[in-house]
Amino acid sequence: MAYEAICKMNEEGMVEASTKQKFSNDEAMKNYRKAAAKGLLKVMSKMGISTLQSYKGAQVFEAVGLADEVVDRCFTGTTTRIQGTDFEALYRDLERFHESAFPDHPTDLDDLVRSDGQFHYRDGGEAHLNTPAGMVNLQVAARTNSREAYKEFARVTNEQNKKVTLRGQLKFKFDPSKAIPLEEVEPVSEIVKRFATGAMSLGSISQEAHETLAVAMNALGGRSNTGEGGEDPKRFLDNRRSSIKQVASGRFGVTSHYLANSDQIQIKMAQGAKPGEGGELPGFKVSEYIAENRHTTPGVGLISPPPHHDIYSIEDLAQLIHDLKNAQPHGEVSVKLVSEVGVGVVAAGVAKVRVVDERRFALD
Repeated sequence: MAYEAICKMNEEGMVEASTKQKFSNDEAMKNYRKAAAKGLLKVMSKMGISTLQSYKGAQVFEAVGLADEVVDRCFTGTTTRIQGTDFEALYRDLERFHESAFPDHPTDLDDLVRSDGQFHYRDGGEAHLNTPAGMVNLQVAARTNSREAYKEFARVTNEQNKKVTLRGQLKFKFDPSKAIPLEEVEPVSEIVKRFATGAMSLGSISQEAHETLAVAMNALGGRSNTGEGGEDPKRFLDNRRSSIKQVASGRFGVTSHYLANSDQIQIKMAQGAKPGEGGELPGFKVSEYIAENRHTTPGVGLISPPPHHDIYSIEDLAQLIHDLKNAQPHGEVSVKLVSEVGVGVVAAGVAKVRVVDERRFALD
């Protein structure tokens, strides 16, 4: 189908118009194969896979939202912890797509490519967690400090949450007989001290956003996390300081000065948003400021590999924790894992590392 589409586009001059170069159909298809292969190899390399043989049958993913009958037949042996779409539902989708492409009663509008809102919000299309109504209220709340606008943003988002996320299907069960007396509940000023931001690196978000998160958490008494992009040393001395300093596989921005100015050092073993893949910061986002804090070269893209190249065993992890505790003797060291199948074994190993490391300190 891809070849047919490419050849049709090429014959209609669409390829030439976009590339300013004329290709034969064979050349156009060859370029497509090259682009597809480069994209696939890039994804595989980010996942730490070096050969095609190690990719085939590796089952480096988990099935979400597919019925057992589909998984057993098409993805045999793949982990799946929830049910979902079965073959009948898939067939109904195919019928709907076919009817959309070849309607029984065609109109002039049928010549247009429809957008069902998968990428951009469309009224009546695919459901999104972020909606225009929600974003308008969030902007009003941020600009005017309006509690009413924020409540409306929260209401709209919570309603959408029920439609688009697994957690939206869960409900709290309240037992009035087990209610805690109000006087035994911690005040808000104490509860917020447990708040911590997600690890978003300087570079993935702007300097302004990164610093604002730190200022807000410091004002609450909570903690912000630098992510793997380092931190400007000037921030160590004021309310822009992030309490949690992250050590990731790329070691960007990690220095003795950086580690010593932390309350907690976090070893990132995997990405929370894309488990098993490394991170990537495109070259055009690596400004002089970003490069200075990451100790790299401006304009050159940066990739964090999936594994830490100095951690291949629990003993290796214990050694890194030992080194980090020496870099900041009065701080904590945490290990960030990903909640996926088999994480319990890894978590047990991390807990064991703590015991081993404490014994090492005792011996010292």
